[in-house]
Amino acid sequence: MKKVITGERLYNYEEEAIELLCGTVKKTLGPKGSNAIIDHSMFSPFITNDGVTIAKNIESEDECINTILTLAKEASIKTNEEVGDGTTTTLVLLESIFKSGIKKIREGLNPNILKKELDEATKEVIEELKKESKDPEEKDYLNIASIAANDEKIGKEISSLYLRLQQKGAIKIEESETNETDTEIIKGYTFETFLASPYFLNSKEEQTFKKPYLLLVNKEILEIEEISEVINFIIDKKVPIVTIAKDYSEEVVNEILSLNFNKVTNVILLKMPEYGLHQIEVLNDIEILTNAKLIKTNDEINLNNLAKCDEIKIDKKEVTIINSKQKEKVEKRIKELEEKLIKEKDSYEKDFLNERLAKLTNGKGIIRVSGVTITEARERKMRYDDALCALKSMNEGVLPGAGMSLLKIHDQIQVKSNGYALLKDALNQPFIEILKNAGIDDKKIYNEIKANDYSIIYNTLEEKFEFIKEAKIIDPTNVVINTLKNASSIASMLLTTTSLIINEYKEDNKINLNSEL
Repeated sequence: MKKVITGERLYNYEEEAIELLCGTVKKTLGPKGSNAIIDHSMFSPFITNDGVTIAKNIESEDECINTILTLAKEASIKTNEEVGDGTTTTLVLLESIFKSGIKKIREGLNPNILKKELDEATKEVIEELKKESKDPEEKDYLNIASIAANDEKIGKEISSLYLRLQQKGAIKIEESETNETDTEIIKGYTFETFLASPYFLNSKEEQTFKKPYLLLVNKEILEIEEISEVINFIIDKKVPIVTIAKDYSEEVVNEILSLNFNKVTNVILLKMPEYGLHQIEVLNDIEILTNAKLIKTNDEINLNNLAKCDEIKIDKKEVTIINSKQKEKVEKRIKELEEKLIKEKDSYEKDFLNERLAKLTNGKGIIRVSGVTITEARERKMRYDDALCALKSMNEGVLPGAGMSLLKIHDQIQVKSNGYALLKDALNQPFIEILKNAGIDDKKIYNEIKANDYSIIYNTLEEKFEFIKEAKIIDPTNVVINTLKNASSIASMLLTTTSLIINEYKEDNKINLNSEL
């Protein structure tokens, strides 16, 4: 049975959903924003002030409100996926636009006309933000990371690593297995270890081969005779070899293990990393880096198609290939990946491309985050994640932070229509909310900023004014633009929705799991 909700009932449900979502999350905005405790059915409860994490965990017992919540959450989730930061600001803007918009619709304004006007206003503001944007300086990376993490020490650690990797490097944030937070840069092309048998490492934690050979086979190796020429060669030359193939028969694995055990050979059989199209891309990277031929038939398994590397390191988690002989080919591959990255829209694919670029350029960074308790470690890891995402968003420039860039446009924009009025009313809300959460009079601060013609900014953490040219409080332009764009988009969708259709379940149709069979 379907239930249809329209008119004033729908508006009321939408208002409740927006109030529940935005009203909860917006309290965390700014350096003095509050935290939320989130219960988890499988793990311990944890504390966070991360907007998107809180938003994802907000639910209602009312199925109508829950349906609207799911749609409204997309604004913050999409911002997080696109730029990794600004989720709370998105919801602050969404709440203001929606509340003002629903008031206009109740007064009789056509929702579709309002949407068109709002879209026009949003485009104009985005163009103004782009004009105000400036290229980041080196010090801006520390400032951006510190603000995103709400912690200067975290900001310093992650921005330092980010700059050492010359901004191209992939950085992985993980929870530490010790009581210390540490950073590491891994040079070379790395991928996950898939041993054909655990006995290839046996009691050794890792194996490092100097000047090893590499055999790259895009098929299963089922008989030892298929690789006999290669095995005889390495026995004769007494050199190590690493083989990467789709899979191996039990006969091949046992034969090679026997030769290794008797110290006749030093061979490691690896299965291919990744899956599907990603597997092919990684194999092509390795092929270019090492000058190995990606073998597809038995006839191609010969000495001519072997590659020699500078070093291959293998442990139980990761394989690292280092080779410096194919610089021209690698540079060409890097340019190809950079061009793909510019065109790619999917955040998951962007991360995959960034990681591969890092492996081919300056290496991969790892930060292992510790905490006194699991809850603290998890919360600190989220802060590192936020800082990293903010750093990645700096490629399109930076703007004054603390809601200042939107506040300035709020004062300057001309109201050409009702849609412009909605957006104008929303643009000063992040500024107001940051100060409100700190218990500071926003009107007093605003009057001082306006009297100084926006040449100063208010540092909420230290509770003092600073000259905007010298201030450390900045936001990535990309983050500010995406918060506005996503808030406006979801608000428009909600304002132009005239009906809600949901499944209605009757109590007597539900299965009683406690009843006897």
